[in-house]
Formats: sequence, structure tokens, C-alpha cells
Amino acid sequence: MSISSSLNAGVAGLAANATRLATISDNIANSGTYGYKRAAADFESMVINQARGAGVYSAGGVRAQTVRLIDERGSLVSTSNALDLAVAGRGMLPVIPSVALDNKMGAQPLMMTTTGAFRTDANGVLRTESGLVLLGWRATADGSIPVLPRDTVGGLEPVVINANQTAADPTTTMTLGVNLPAVDTEAGADGSSLPVSVEYFGNLGTSETLNITFTPTVPAFGSSNTWTMVVRDSASIDDPATPALDESIIGEYELTFDASSANGGTLASVTVLSGGAYDSATGNLSLALAGGPLTVKIGKIGDINGLTQLSDSFAPTSITKDGSPVGNLTAVEVDENGYVRATYDTGFIRTVYQIPLVDVPNPNGLTTLNNQTFQVSPTSGSFFLWDAGDGPTGAVVGYAREGSTTDVAAELTNLIQTQRAYSSNAKVIQTVDEMLQETTNIKR
Repeated sequence: MSISSSLNAGVAGLAANATRLATISDNIANSGTYGYKRAAADFESMVINQARGAGVYSAGGVRAQTVRLIDERGSLVSTSNALDLAVAGRGMLPVIPSVALDNKMGAQPLMMTTTGAFRTDANGVLRTESGLVLLGWRATADGSIPVLPRDTVGGLEPVVINANQTAADPTTTMTLGVNLPAVDTEAGADGSSLPVSVEYFGNLGTSETLNITFTPTVPAFGSSNTWTMVVRDSASIDDPATPALDESIIGEYELTFDASSANGGTLASVTVLSGGAYDSATGNLSLALAGGPLTVKIGKIGDINGLTQLSDSFAPTSITKDGSPVGNLTAVEVDENGYVRATYDTGFIRTVYQIPLVDVPNPNGLTTLNNQTFQVSPTSGSFFLWDAGDGPTGAVVGYAREGSTTDVAAELTNLIQTQRAYSSNAKVIQTVDEMLQETTNIKR
């Protein structure tokens, strides 16, 4: 009976508008919640098929479908904390609840969020006040990220930053730019050795010294343009059992310089007398120090940027090296590529973790959980862990939070429309009730 279908349609309208009212209430309540994704209610008509020309119509009513618009992005809000993180663009930060820390990562379902205010707890674990722990890939000692699977959480682990940690950066490369006086290799020169001392930092953070002496070869007449370079390492200790040997010497080299008009003053040849090899293609010496291996660049053959022999002055023109002594942690920041970088008071900056960004084919199909977190579902598709900025993902932004996607003005407008629609459906039910009452009065 069509009058009964009208009653059912009115009841369905009340239920649908009540659902819409619930989404509006949720959106307005979370208008100030960081990372909140607004909910929306879509109405779908329900049609009861009628025979054409039957002259009777039955109302099917309406049904409400709710969806969380996770792919919408809120505006970024600046903060004063370096570990307040947000994602500018597509992608989410991988997290787990703190209660799951004692369990193996492979057994935990991946959770994700678009923003979080992370702080270190008593154990140095980065987590939010609501108990979300940030996950990342741990870097190796040299700051590189190992190759790990991208479709599983097996390689992820909680990001731990210990405030009292120290670190040192050993010296691995050095550039030795020295000018040797040409007059010292001429006949009649006194043949005195010229010393150069350069500090370097060993693998254990100790400060050591590389002592280098240049001794000219003085001929009976003319000019030899030849020097003997001896490299000593302060970290190498002489063995008393062999007093005739100097164990601190780690390399001896005969250097011959060009005297032609085209390449005058540059290296013509390097002869290895003892110690590490010389690579003429790169101009590097490979030295085995007690504090660790060291590559010393003395210049290629004919290179004016390496060792030179010009004029009558002895001058270290360009001596540079990497590395730093032991330092204390002073700051931790996350760059746009998701690399967690620790800065020490010696100026040393070290990569300790990389935060990947999680992406799924259908973000709106994710399962919504508390604290603005989400999990994969059959409708979202499988996740993939991207480097920030690669593929479809955006950048990781520090000192920022993502604001709520709720537009309060639009929600209040929707609230007025929903109130009117609810009242109208209630009026339909009231009218049907009156009509049914009239029908029952016919018998009287």
C-alpha cells in the first residue's frame, strides 16, 4: 500500500538525516583536532519497481552511506618543536601503539597517521602523548640506509633518540696541498727536511697526528726536482724488539716534479718506496693508519691543485680533511626526505634513521581508528613504503602539524539543511499518521 510506503520512507528519511547529523557533529567537534579527516554522509535513493501505467507508486525511501575523506589534506600549522611532523602531500607516517612495543614488528598490523607531535620518552623512544610510536629504518654506522623490503613492516623499528649519546666521525679522506720550494733541490742547498703535521680523528674518536716530512734530493750540480716524502702516524707505536725499524712510518714516496714550460711545478711521477699505493687516475694515496684507513689526495700527474714545487717558498696551500672529535648530541631534526639527522656540538651531523611514507591505492578505503590513525583494509589495497618525495608521495615537514579538514562554516550550513530535512520527514510521518487515522474512522 502506497500510504504505508510513505510512512517507511519518512522513517528512512529520519534515520538518514540522523546519520548526517552525526557526521556533522563529529566534524564540528574535531574542527581543532590535528590530522582529523572529515566524515561525509551521502544519500542514495531506494526505488521499488513499479509496473508502467499501474497508477500506483510505492516510496522506496533513502539510505545514508558514510565515508571518511582521508585523501583530503588539511593546512599545515607551524610549531616550535622540530619533531612535530606532518606530510605535505600524499603519504602517511608509519606508527604503532606503545603497548605493542614488546611484540615483534612482523606480527603487528601497520598503523599510519598524517601528523604527530613526537617527543622522546624515558627510554628515548619517539612517541606522541596518545601513545603512538614513530617507526623508521635504522641507518648503518656510515649513515646509509640498507636495502629493506618495502611491502612489509619487517625492516621497521621504533625510532630511538638518546639525549646523552655521543658520536665521533673518523677521518677517512684528506687533501694535501703543499708547495715545496724549487730552490731546495738545486746544487748547493742544505737539504733540510720540511715538516707538515695534520690532525686526524681515529675510528675510536681519538685525536691523532699525521707527521709528513719532505726531504729534497740535492745533486752535485743542476737541479734534481726530486723529494722524498715520509708519512708517520702518531698512533703507531714502535716495537722495542726492533729498534732499527721505525714502525711509525706508514709510507715513503719519491716525488719528481715537472720542469717543463707547460707543466712546470706539477707532479711528474710518484714512486712508492713503501706503504700504500698511489693511484695516478685519482691522485690518491691509500694509507693504513692505526686509527683506520685514510685516503690522502696529493694530486694527479700534471695537476696544479695537488703537491707543487715552485719558487722558493714552503707553504701548505690547501690542507682539508673530514671527520670530527667525539661530540654530544645537541639537536635532532627530520628533513623533507624523512632522514632523521642528529647534530652534535662538534658540528658533526649524522643520519640515524629514515622515516618512509606509507601509501595505498585507495586512501579513503582505509579503516579509521582512534587518534587519527588508519589501517589497511580490503578496499584500500596493500601498502607500500616509499622514500619521501618518490613516487606519488610528498615531503616530510618538521616544525609543523596538519590541521583539521573541517570547514566549520560549511558544516553549520549543512546542519541547517539537515535540521530542515529532518523536520520535513517528521512532518511526512505526522501526515501519514493523520491519514491512517482518517482511514480507521471510515468504519465508524
